[in-house]
Amino acid sequence: MNRLSQQTSPYLLQHAHNPVDWYPWGQEALQKAKTENKPILVSIGYSACHWCHVMEHECFEKEDIAQVMNAHFVCIKVDREERPDVDAVYMDAVQAMGVRGGWPLNVFLLPDSRPFYGVTYLPPQNWVQLLKSIDIAFQKNYDELAGSAEGFVQNMLVSDTEKYGLTLGSGHYAASELDAMFEQLQRNFDGEKGGMNRAPKFPMPSIYKFLLRYFDISQNPESLSHLQLSLDRIALGGIYDHVGGGWARYSVDDEWFIPHFEKMLYDNAQLLSIYAEAYSLTKNPLYADRLLNTIQWLQNEMRSEQGGFYSALDADSQGVEGKFYIWTKAELEQVLGPDFEWFAKLYNISQQGNWEDGHNHLHLTGTLLQTASALKLDMDGLEARYAGALKKLAEKRAERIRPGLDDKILTSWNGLLIKALADSYRALGEEYIRELAVSAGVFIRDNMFEAGKLMHSYKNGHATVTGFLEDYAAVIEAYLALYQITFDEQWIRLAQELANYTIHHFYDEKEGFFYFTDMYGERLIARKKELFDNVIPSSNSMMAHNLYLLGMMLDEDQYAKISDTMLSKMTKVLLSDVQWVTNWAALYCMRASPTAEIIIVGPEADQMRKDFDRFFVPNKLVMGTTSRSNLPLLENRTEVNGKTAIYVCYDKTCQLPVTQVEHALDQLAGI
Repeated sequence: MNRLSQQTSPYLLQHAHNPVDWYPWGQEALQKAKTENKPILVSIGYSACHWCHVMEHECFEKEDIAQVMNAHFVCIKVDREERPDVDAVYMDAVQAMGVRGGWPLNVFLLPDSRPFYGVTYLPPQNWVQLLKSIDIAFQKNYDELAGSAEGFVQNMLVSDTEKYGLTLGSGHYAASELDAMFEQLQRNFDGEKGGMNRAPKFPMPSIYKFLLRYFDISQNPESLSHLQLSLDRIALGGIYDHVGGGWARYSVDDEWFIPHFEKMLYDNAQLLSIYAEAYSLTKNPLYADRLLNTIQWLQNEMRSEQGGFYSALDADSQGVEGKFYIWTKAELEQVLGPDFEWFAKLYNISQQGNWEDGHNHLHLTGTLLQTASALKLDMDGLEARYAGALKKLAEKRAERIRPGLDDKILTSWNGLLIKALADSYRALGEEYIRELAVSAGVFIRDNMFEAGKLMHSYKNGHATVTGFLEDYAAVIEAYLALYQITFDEQWIRLAQELANYTIHHFYDEKEGFFYFTDMYGERLIARKKELFDNVIPSSNSMMAHNLYLLGMMLDEDQYAKISDTMLSKMTKVLLSDVQWVTNWAALYCMRASPTAEIIIVGPEADQMRKDFDRFFVPNKLVMGTTSRSNLPLLENRTEVNGKTAIYVCYDKTCQLPVTQVEHALDQLAGI
């Protein structure tokens, strides 16, 4: 057992029995490197990472390789989900070296923590050769390594404003610019299979978020068509778990057929939000089905007894990728019995399989009824028979050895999920979904606050690691969503407290953006800002959304001005390379047309809100009370003749109050 045995991170604990003398990231290891004048190896990964497991098995579990590592390096293991700040700094350095980033990420540092070389996965022979070469270079060519390291550090210290040429724009947000953004994005669409025209295929929720809002403004049928194509294929393909619910991280092919089987909380959270909005717009029953089944999976397998949600399910079980999810033809015949013949036609099951070693992974390209009709299957009672077949497979699969569970609870990812559950509740109206959202919000409130600030990770009853901007951004967004589905003012007050803390401890007034780390957090070789959207929206783009809404809801000009500055400075990138800033583009949509302020006052405020929320109105905020409130937008609002009233307002100017949802929607349509 090495020092990692004392850690709580499941990823670090996976390496606790390695013969490598691993240290967790911290002063003990960093000081050892300085004292002994040894280079540092920082190896970064996460618990559900397949190639991280492969490299551990091939390299880090081997005594002879561990001897080389222990003799010449101070070896540090980092869970990138627990320490995204460390990961971001060294990922940036490796990419500056011309290496394509990914995990496992293995970075070599001088004893003062400056990086000079990095690689991702390497097989054993190459890994040992690299270790020996770096040891020789450190002994004989230290000055050359130090020169390279200093160059990489200086590159990281260049301000984002200078690096990307970010300057204040006009502050005018035009719908015509949105057309240009869409057309630029459209060039990279896969018009046949959905998503972007590349493989592997990742769901990119912030792209779909932009398309939903762009369609709402433009009514451009091409944006809706591509959105629906993408969401249909992601819902039907093998990236979705047809038996158990939930989405895998990405598809290794360009068909959405075969996934990289790990299931991450952040992917599922964001996809829930997108499918909820898309369902509100289209009323497609496929989307509702995927929402309900994914929420059921989250409730059954990913929720802690305290109400928080775990981080991930591994891709592997028993050391084999996807083993939990795949089937041989013989297994399916045995489990399904008389249902096998039609089920096999539906899913194109074969002896040779569509995956490795004669296994089949379930995926479709059309809905159940579309596919069955095309195959001329017996349609009588098909939906019930189909549900029964999937239930049999789920029961059989439950007997298998499950993939590993990463049971740390991350504040940021739980924030994303709270927002997702709120969105799903608004779309579907199921009370248990709201209860799940509120329960998770309470978990964060009661367990992740410490002396007024957020902590990042929770395990075994303890919250650890000072919170990052992603934690504040996601929780503020979550609490604003909770307020809007409950009208419980504790949530908006907590959101305001967190926003104020973030402005005081993360905001760089000179550049107009937020640092990723708290001013009182651990100091690394560079203090980074996260500006560009990826599989998760950047924490700065999320903060810009939050401050815009919070500024309107609380009539607080400071919040609105910060948000405006941030969006204005990103305009150049929005117009030149929008695919990397689509969450910013979604905010641009909100600014290019008026944001509706929906105020509901009276004893039936919650039911009225529930009726209103079924409709697709993305550019809105909803506030309400059953009696009276001191919140700025609710002051002096009253019911009408004893009936619950809806006030539709824009820019602090309200229409006459109405007492029926249909009339409020008519007012919205007339703006």
